[in-house]
Amino acid sequence: MSFPDDVHPDTRLVGLGRPPAEPDGSVNPPIVLTSTFRGSGHPAVGDRVYARYTNPSWEPLEAAIADLEESAVPGLAYASGMAAVAAALSLVPVGGVALVPAASYNGTISLARDLAASGALTLREIDPLDLASTRTALEGADLLWVESPTNPLLDVVDLPALIAAARERGVVVVVDNTFSTPLRQRPLTAGADVVVHSATKYISGHSDVILGLLVAREDAVRERLLRQRTLHGAIPGPFEAWLALRGLRTLGLRLDRAEANALELARRLDGHDGAPRVRYPGLPTDPNHTRARAQLDGFGAVVSIELPTAEEADAVVSALRVFTPATSLGGVESLVERRRRHPAEPCEVPEGLVRLSIGIEHVEDLWADLEQALDRAILTTAG
Repeated sequence: MSFPDDVHPDTRLVGLGRPPAEPDGSVNPPIVLTSTFRGSGHPAVGDRVYARYTNPSWEPLEAAIADLEESAVPGLAYASGMAAVAAALSLVPVGGVALVPAASYNGTISLARDLAASGALTLREIDPLDLASTRTALEGADLLWVESPTNPLLDVVDLPALIAAARERGVVVVVDNTFSTPLRQRPLTAGADVVVHSATKYISGHSDVILGLLVAREDAVRERLLRQRTLHGAIPGPFEAWLALRGLRTLGLRLDRAEANALELARRLDGHDGAPRVRYPGLPTDPNHTRARAQLDGFGAVVSIELPTAEEADAVVSALRVFTPATSLGGVESLVERRRRHPAEPCEVPEGLVRLSIGIEHVEDLWADLEQALDRAILTTAG
């Protein structure tokens, strides 16, 4: 389906990836369950040939995410978010230099460290909030990896400044846009080369799909990534791609509701007696507030709070009843976890940090649950 240029993204979400409009035609794309395709006997450019190369079930989703990220070339779907991360890191030449924030998502930084240990690349761990030191580290680098907001500290990075500095030095820029989604920021329009999504999260939105997405700004980069996907075989199942596209239809509604809930809960947590430190870019007291207002339409649906100790954090998590204790984020249900319970979590993340993925439940029920859990944990640890 094609749209005028001025159509709002929420409308595009509903219509992207639909089959051509035909009488008696389906309004949804089919799920194509096949491992191979009938050929003419004379392979030609454009022949599907084999389902490791492409599948009609992936293509509507790949076209939709590219449209939303404002790329002229189709996206690429992967078996998981980590498969997409691995593909993006493959853009670093053997022995080349990758800059990755030390406080990145633990899967990303763990993979980068493993690649460095094997000699596949040289890793420079950076603090992307320190623009001066990051600019220095960019000298001689091949790839810059950025998250904004960061996971799970929720720092808002100055993406335009970092991207500009990288481009001046010919450094490829990859932005993990999972937390913001293309409804809140579109890094390719600022000059980034590749955008990564764990589509398991907000894109799919229902905690029932494992899937990753990459969107490149230029066709030459996409071709490199496509070859890597084809040869490494990190492809999604047709049903998973279909589910992710279905989930994408309601992204606007889900994100608006979850984000409104998150901002209200962050405000109340910030004013709670004996409150933990609240990390959320939408708070006027948060140092990221001004930068977030300048860069984002909203502030996301993840809130992190810091308790003094791991024991107090665990007590809060254990006392919650509406929130589900689980890893992941971006689903319709609210999730909670102490991040340092994972051995691979970077040491830059405080032991007592609790990450809250805010869902679409009624905000008063979420607040009542948080308030009783905090009060109970304070009493328990005080006693």
